[in-house]
Amino acid sequence: MSKRYAPKLSIKKGDKVVVVAGSYKGTQGEVLQVIPEKYQALVEGVNVQKKHQKPVNDNPGGIVDITAPIHISNLMLVDPKTGEPTRVGRKEVDGKLVRFAKKSGEIIG
Repeated sequence: MSKRYAPKLSIKKGDKVVVVAGSYKGTQGEVLQVIPEKYQALVEGVNVQKKHQKPVNDNPGGIVDITAPIHISNLMLVDPKTGEPTRVGRKEVDGKLVRFAKKSGEIIG
C-alpha cells in the first residue's frame, strides 16, 4: 500500500488572494487555513454561511456566521507589486526554492 502525500499548492496561510469564480467573484481576503488533502482553503470574508448552534456550557447558542472552505482553483494570489491577480511560479534563489508572481516577477514571502 502506498502512502498518500499532501499536494504542493501555490497558496499558503497568510497569503492575500482574490476569488476568480463563484458567487464571491472579485472578493479579496487573507487565507486563514489551507486544507491540502481536499484542495481547499478558508478565506476571510468569503463563503460565509449561517450555522445554528445549541447552547452548551459557555456558548449561548443561536445563529452564528461560519467561514466555509472554498476550492483552491477558484482563488488567485494577489501580486504584491501591482495588487492584481497573478499566477504563481517557483524558482531557485540562493539554493532555496521560492514562489514568485508571474506578472511582475516579484518574490512572494
